[in-house]
Amino acid sequence: MRITGITTHVVGTPWRNLTYVGVHTDEGLTGVGETRMLGHTDALIGYLNEAAAHHIVGTDPFDTEALVRRMKYGDYGRAGEIVMSGIACVEMACWDIKGKALGVPVWQLLGGKVTDRVKAYANGWYTTERTPEAYHKAARGVMERGYRALKIDPFGTGHFELDAEQSRYAVSLIEAVRDAIGPDAELMLEMHGRFSPSTAVRLAKEMAPFRPAWLEEPVPPENLKALEKVAAKVDMPIATGERIHDRIEFRELFESQAADIIQPDLGHIGGIAETRKLAATAETHYTLIAPHNVGGPVLTAASLQVGFSTPNFKILEHFNDFADAEIKKVVKGAPQVDPETGCFEISYAPGLGVELDIEAAAEFPQQQARFDLWAEGWEKRAPK
Repeated sequence: MRITGITTHVVGTPWRNLTYVGVHTDEGLTGVGETRMLGHTDALIGYLNEAAAHHIVGTDPFDTEALVRRMKYGDYGRAGEIVMSGIACVEMACWDIKGKALGVPVWQLLGGKVTDRVKAYANGWYTTERTPEAYHKAARGVMERGYRALKIDPFGTGHFELDAEQSRYAVSLIEAVRDAIGPDAELMLEMHGRFSPSTAVRLAKEMAPFRPAWLEEPVPPENLKALEKVAAKVDMPIATGERIHDRIEFRELFESQAADIIQPDLGHIGGIAETRKLAATAETHYTLIAPHNVGGPVLTAASLQVGFSTPNFKILEHFNDFADAEIKKVVKGAPQVDPETGCFEISYAPGLGVELDIEAAAEFPQQQARFDLWAEGWEKRAPK
């Protein structure tokens, strides 16, 4: 079997463009991969067009290790977010082809299942007015859908510092959310790399009575010493890693012991096998993995293949019941959260278990998507 070409399809919304890549073969099998780029969608498609000629066409889709290595190192320049995201889409699609050709789900090819379900946490649910009352109502709605966990960034446009009034207001939002979801649901506290170490530590302590399940990206991701400083002074798990785009670059994070949970994005870090390798390294450091997942149904399905086969997999993020829920229809077989368990139940469908509906995707043309965390009202995910 050989790859004969690739096609790209962009599904657009005001705040995110989802890029789907079809990989086609001479035996009639097609696989699909997906990523979400922030402001680089056209650059990604341009890279893929070049990579198709240089590295992809003519390859056996079963030889993913060789293909990934060629795409990552074959152009000599250091691979960044665009290249690693392009690799991820193609690699995902090749795993989809492998599973379809063999008649088995991808998780079966990764060592088999270690669990029958993966817990989900909701994101994108707080697109309401930024008030305790509105957040309380929205959080109740999440629980009523069966979720047992959710994530929130309550810090407005905070940057490095957050004054006393804004801090009290952020605390009031979290107090309302905790009241709405009850004592047992997990509440993930997101900082989006906003703060200086001292501010992050102060805010973490102010939020401690509401028992966050983790403190996510408390400081900008470039300076691990700053993250170490926070980790040493707070009494809650630290989660980070969505903006690290190369598995090898996690080495220093593991050595620092500053993170309890790593959050690679399958769509940015080179795909399924790179994430599974990273999870194995994390396991040697007694670190959990909870992939960042702001993509659509294909990226969710790919992340779940890793989840079902990985012993230190904690939980998976899910936007698609809340923000842009209508985009689920572009994929047949989109993963669904079971309202009885708050989990994704294992699928035995071959490959990734999903199929891109190109006609449905055409209903959502590419947009000038914008997501600006420093703009007022960013949490509504409806940029002006």
